[in-house]
Amino acid sequence: MSTITEGYLNHKIFGIVSETAAEMGVRAFVIGGYVRDCFLGRSNDDIDIVVEGRGIELAEAVGQKVRSKVSVFRNFGTAMLRFEGMEIEFVGARKESYHRESRNPIVEDGTLEEDQLRRDFTINAMAFSLQKEDFGALVDPFGGIRDLAAGVIRTPRDPDETYSDDPLRMLRAVRFATKLSTPEHPFAIVPESMDSIRRMAPRMEILSRERIAEELNKILLCPRPSMGFRLMDEAGMLPYVLPDLQALKGVETMDGKGHKENFSHTLQVLDNVAEVDGGKLWLRWAALLHDIGKPRSKRFAPGLGWTFHGHNVIGAKMVPGIFKSLKMTQGDEMKYVQKLVDLHLRPIALVDEEVTDSAVRRLLFDAGNDIGDLMILCNADITSKNPAKVARIRANFELVKQKMSEVEQKDEIRNFKNPIDGAYVMEVFGIPPCQEIGILKEAVKNAILDGEIGNNFAEADALMRQKAAEIGLHPVK
Repeated sequence: MSTITEGYLNHKIFGIVSETAAEMGVRAFVIGGYVRDCFLGRSNDDIDIVVEGRGIELAEAVGQKVRSKVSVFRNFGTAMLRFEGMEIEFVGARKESYHRESRNPIVEDGTLEEDQLRRDFTINAMAFSLQKEDFGALVDPFGGIRDLAAGVIRTPRDPDETYSDDPLRMLRAVRFATKLSTPEHPFAIVPESMDSIRRMAPRMEILSRERIAEELNKILLCPRPSMGFRLMDEAGMLPYVLPDLQALKGVETMDGKGHKENFSHTLQVLDNVAEVDGGKLWLRWAALLHDIGKPRSKRFAPGLGWTFHGHNVIGAKMVPGIFKSLKMTQGDEMKYVQKLVDLHLRPIALVDEEVTDSAVRRLLFDAGNDIGDLMILCNADITSKNPAKVARIRANFELVKQKMSEVEQKDEIRNFKNPIDGAYVMEVFGIPPCQEIGILKEAVKNAILDGEIGNNFAEADALMRQKAAEIGLHPVK
């Protein structure tokens, strides 16, 4: 067994694990993602150690030597410690078997070879030996190093067995192909695996929605996330993952007029956002779902063509249900995505109209502190194949941004707070909580946003008293 890994195990933690394993009479190996990323030249601070023997006991012994707390997860047979910025997880080598109706395996102690055989892909089954006699040697029974060089995702076993046992591996295949691909070194799922995924896609119904959402989030955070969704579509997985996204596919033609292919457009917008957003997960969710309401709003108008009026409103109403179906948060993150889906047409609408202070104030008020992200999404949404049209829209878009900056500096609308609150209205007019209070507050807010009065207490108070008199309210003092 030749050592071809010089320099990959220079960190002192590997020597400590090697020495401790020898003292305990067990064999230990670095396995999985750290090994793969070494050959790809990628940094990785997550280290998996597989032990032929007592994995938890080895972790505890190493933890004592490096004076690090060891977290033990006995239900999973694993233990974890942190050392000098690295997270090291220990597990005993094991073999697995599955019942068809569940992705939870029956686990037994095993050898390194059996542990490698149960791994999802050849590129994740490679190991470095930590034995003193062959420290750093590569243990690669399935040709993972060859598949890394070729840029392919392949299973160690028959793919039907691999994906049937644990259907989540189908999404992981998509995720690794997407994550590892670069323009210089693209990755692809081998044809026999793609064929297997097409056959096994219905097995995804046994997966928990939480695990599917976790993989989707990882795919969305890849440099070019569209690749993952195209692979899911190609492999027949989208109906089991995001059926509403599947509904965006296709072009319908009537009277010789077709509409934009909304699935491809959505993925282009997603990639456009990913190029500039610095890794904002929820902004990427907004990009993925920004046109999700189009299939339900699609209409054909003779002489006009296809319309999608109100698709932003319909899409915003769909967002909570989509998040709920994936067992994802219903909190601030979901509301952020919902807001951006609802507002994504507004800045573009300003481009096509005269940019009034009032319209800009309304946009700043509705978007609040998310205005920057909204503008990223709207800019990404400009995907016309007509260069002159794109140049014109982008130029006008810059004018909108300039106008927003001017209005923001002048009126401080982004963090707008109504100068008139309910307590003040009740005090002035001597009334209990009632709908008239909301009417007066809304009148003041609209007047400020429309530029009829300034954003200050004196003008707001005067308008409130005027509007109150019109509905029969008079000050008690």
